[in-house]
Amino acid sequence: MRISEIFLSIQGEGVGIGAPTVFVRLYGCDLRCAWCDTMYAVEGGEFATMSLDEVKAEIGGKLGCKRVCVTGGEPLLQEDEVSALTGWLLDNGYNVMLETSGHRAPPEIFSDPRCVVSLDCKCPGSGMDGRMDFSLITGLGAKDQLKFVIADEADYLYARGVLENCPTEAGVVFQPVYGKGLRWLAERVLSDGLGSVRVLPQLHKIMWGDRKGV
Repeated sequence: MRISEIFLSIQGEGVGIGAPTVFVRLYGCDLRCAWCDTMYAVEGGEFATMSLDEVKAEIGGKLGCKRVCVTGGEPLLQEDEVSALTGWLLDNGYNVMLETSGHRAPPEIFSDPRCVVSLDCKCPGSGMDGRMDFSLITGLGAKDQLKFVIADEADYLYARGVLENCPTEAGVVFQPVYGKGLRWLAERVLSDGLGSVRVLPQLHKIMWGDRKGV
């Protein structure tokens, strides 16, 4: 597996915010979001090639947390390896979150109730909105989450339109691009009566700033 980093932190995003979590960040992505904050996991060659057993040992032997987030980059570029790792994690009592963009279908193993699919629907501000597969949104379950990273009013209107046209049982998160304020986004959600939406920051960046390994 091409691994950018494995580390223990708190979940900084989404409905699991604040929970201690082991992050397995895979290297490589086939998108190039304008606001990407993990470009070191996308290009530049900063990764280690690790066997599945080495990744298991890193998670189980050193970090001692039963909540794992598989992220990237885009982890589904290594779909077979991710599926194998997730199977082992589930067999050994872990709960798993997959952080993925809305352009690749998660493998069947992520329908397991111990897994959460966190699907990031790209708004126009990312420059990648044309790559989305909206059928993946309607396929999310109540255990999953749908996240929109929002840079401006145009992104907000886009996200609102997606919710109107693609009903989903998943929890919905509106998250401002890092450096943008929360207040305007919260006020828009309240004024439009979007009662199913949670407005959340990137908690890890509030705590530690914009750096790796947290």
